[in-house]
Amino acid sequence: MKIQGLYFITDSILTRNSTVKDVTNAVRAGVEIVQYREKCKTLNEMMEEADELRKICKGVALLLINDYIEIAKTINADGVHLGQDDIICADARKLLGTNKIIGITVHNVEEAVKAEKNGADYLGVSPIFATKTKKNARAPLGIDIIKEIRKNVHIPIVAVGGINLANILSVLDAGADSISAVSAIITKDNVEEECRKFIKIISEFKNTSR
Repeated sequence: MKIQGLYFITDSILTRNSTVKDVTNAVRAGVEIVQYREKCKTLNEMMEEADELRKICKGVALLLINDYIEIAKTINADGVHLGQDDIICADARKLLGTNKIIGITVHNVEEAVKAEKNGADYLGVSPIFATKTKKNARAPLGIDIIKEIRKNVHIPIVAVGGINLANILSVLDAGADSISAVSAIITKDNVEEECRKFIKIISEFKNTSR
């Protein structure tokens, strides 16, 4: 599977349901990439929940673990997503192996080029727009950062932060391979329906831009 389309990120604080239900509904809608991002539970609780998500995603979607390489290794997830302050990509690769996916969050061209050079499989560019998903979030970067990074790297770009149905086309047009719309999806009553809306727009964009 490629890093493209709708990239689903979990959030147990924002959701109206549960992480397991959200992922079940997202996969049912056609999501092919899921990032398990959990900041409030114990390591054991995360391990158990991540393993449940692995079963849901098996054969139909990639499961990436945010930050926790130990969890990714233990449950045999498809890879990890790391921030600028986490373990460096080269060390993560040694721990996970060559067949696992490693994504890195970047905020500028310099970080993007460095991440690709160090072996990242894709980049999470964030935040594109203002977002309430993360506390103390950086100032929005705007869509021009996607264009600049696209000129300088060859690996997929996942755009994250404040993306919704009203601005998604501008993000795709800027060169993003994939988008994540956390609060625009999981704060709604019907996660599956919301995912389908985004997937439809992405699919139509790709068909018209060929």
